Amino acid sequence: MNSRKEWIDQWKALSARAEEISVLIELGEEANDTGTADEVERDLDLLQQGITDLEFLNMLSGEDDEKNALLTIHSGAGGTESQDWAEMLLRMYTRWCERNKFKVNLVDLLEGEGAGIKSATLEVVGKYAYGYLKAENGVHRLVRISPFDANARRHTSFASVFVYPEIEDDIEIEINPADLKIDTYRSGGKGGQNVNKVETAVRITHVPSGVVVACQQERSQHQNRERAMKMLKSRLYQLRRDEEEARMNALESTKKKIEWGSQIRSYTFQPYTLVKDHRTGYETGNVQAVMDGHIDEFIRSYLLEQSSTK
Repeated sequence: MNSRKEWIDQWKALSARAEEISVLIELGEEANDTGTADEVERDLDLLQQGITDLEFLNMLSGEDDEKNALLTIHSGAGGTESQDWAEMLLRMYTRWCERNKFKVNLVDLLEGEGAGIKSATLEVVGKYAYGYLKAENGVHRLVRISPFDANARRHTSFASVFVYPEIEDDIEIEINPADLKIDTYRSGGKGGQNVNKVETAVRITHVPSGVVVACQQERSQHQNRERAMKMLKSRLYQLRRDEEEARMNALESTKKKIEWGSQIRSYTFQPYTLVKDHRTGYETGNVQAVMDGHIDEFIRSYLLEQSSTK
């Protein structure tokens, strides 16, 4: 309801501004004032940007779009090469969050063997974090000349990205304690004097669904357990939503859905530079900018396409 009111308020403000510009144009024409034309042009640019922003806000009208997001990255098969690619994606999303003023917390990290990471989980805090980042769900493919190959051969690597909304505490997700397998281990990252000395990190496995979550961000085992339970509830909530969506998609065969495990985007570093989204066709040759977190147009293109199919 709040998001709908926000949309209506912005629409009213833009409508009023459009009327003001219309009056300004009429006055300028009557007075034959060329200075007014410059002012009108500036105002029209601002009005167009406002309309674009409002259209984008309308695309983020899903039930969970306003929520914080939990983004998990897993390296694919391929050892060091894929683990390095997973770490590159972690940096890309961290940069994107910083550029867009989202608070980002590294909740869990499993380092790779020799280089890179095997997995990582980011908590992205801010309005519409999930609405934006849901566009990144799927498998990301890298093609490059491997820095780990002495023969300088071209390699293809994969990493999976899974994004789900962080649910509020008041949402009821029933979890039977008997269905949980809880392990503790020593934290592997930076975080205080207890790191690598006390088993403060917590890993929880929900046996019936196979969902596994882990947290090592907090200093105490109790805090990590609480945060891991919240993450588990969020994952189970998303699974329930996915099951409901799958049932709907069975009835609406024309409706597109990006399944977990599908390749959504390719990043080619050599022999040419190109990043292409296979769902929307949007592409850019500026690979470096993308890896620095400039992925807004990829997100926008995906949301536009999804909006057009509703």
